[in-house]
Amino acid sequence: MIQGFVQALRVQSKIVFIIVRNMRGLTQIVVMAENSEFEIAKSLTLESVIRARGEMKDTSQAPGGKEMHPTKIEILSKAEPELPIPVVSIKGGEETDAPLRFDYRWLDLRKPEKALIFKVWTEFEKGWRKYWDKEGFTQLYPPAFMSTPSETGADVFEVNYFDKKAYLAQSPQFYKQMAIASGFEKVFMVGPVFRAEQSFTTRHVTEFTGWDFEIAYVNSHEDVMNAEEGMIISGFEQLAKSFPELNLEVPKKSFPRITMVEAKKILKSLGVESGEEHDLSPEEERAISEYVKKEFNHDFVFITEYHKSKSAFYHMRLEEGSDRSRRADLLYKGIEVTTLAQREHRVEILEKQAKEKGMNLKPLKDYVNFFRYGCPPHGGGGVGPARFIMRILDLPNVREATYLPRDVKRLNP
Repeated sequence: MIQGFVQALRVQSKIVFIIVRNMRGLTQIVVMAENSEFEIAKSLTLESVIRARGEMKDTSQAPGGKEMHPTKIEILSKAEPELPIPVVSIKGGEETDAPLRFDYRWLDLRKPEKALIFKVWTEFEKGWRKYWDKEGFTQLYPPAFMSTPSETGADVFEVNYFDKKAYLAQSPQFYKQMAIASGFEKVFMVGPVFRAEQSFTTRHVTEFTGWDFEIAYVNSHEDVMNAEEGMIISGFEQLAKSFPELNLEVPKKSFPRITMVEAKKILKSLGVESGEEHDLSPEEERAISEYVKKEFNHDFVFITEYHKSKSAFYHMRLEEGSDRSRRADLLYKGIEVTTLAQREHRVEILEKQAKEKGMNLKPLKDYVNFFRYGCPPHGGGGVGPARFIMRILDLPNVREATYLPRDVKRLNP
């Protein structure tokens, strides 16, 4: 039995050729004029869903070397004859513009090359989960509604929540740290993250799936970087095993680590202009990644020791009085894929740093209370897996690596 979509249909006077597509691949069905199912075969339309039963025969011309001669064809769902976007790409032809494809995302995703994106997602996450399982992580499920914004420096979605205001979570940051204060020691979370940023770049969306992790008893952000290296390597090993045709290079420990100050010196020597002293522009991220690939033959690089002006109030400083924090961003092939840090777990310093940022401590009361009754030193990171997939598959836009993208202009389908 074969079930699937009609990908191709060639109707002749005495024979009909049908190519059926499903998640296992393509199968050819041949219906001769004397076959009782000939009229049904002639009536089919592209992308109709059918079920066919019959005899499989060897033939070198058919996909997979076999074709079916059916005894029964059942039309499960007949497609309208005019498709709004093509499902089968014409060889040498241009692809339909992205906005129109995303309007009909369910048709766009029928293309095997599009389905591959999410097969890769699945295996990549499976690799990360193997690491989390091996290292004794606990998965927790944080809420999306928050009473106060979880980050600083990023816009938030404000929503009505009965008789008060709430915010959609910019990250599960507070709740990861609460888990450490609860004694879990190692946690990970997979869930939606919301950013109300007016951004129209190829790497920003307003809602994305985040992978977040947090670990206790760290000595510094170096421990957090070491842990994430293990997660990434496990993810790539799983992908290399499941998709050898991708010819993926599994990264090796240890990933290069360059301080922000050093990165700026390197960029200056390369003649790359810097628009901001304490942060990297997209152009600078690409340039430093190219430098690392050339000098270290590595696709990853941690940029470490960010200035306090570019660090969250809960990031621990290198030492007391320092202007630098124990924060690092991970770049992969020229794009930021992770922000991580050791957190400040000492209440008096946490409150002091919040005040330095001009933050009102009253809305932060519940968060600060996490650390009043004993909390291990800890750190963690937030990961953008869609950006990983974007680079792994060399996609032009992070929206292509997102099942149903949401951005400033798009809320459908």
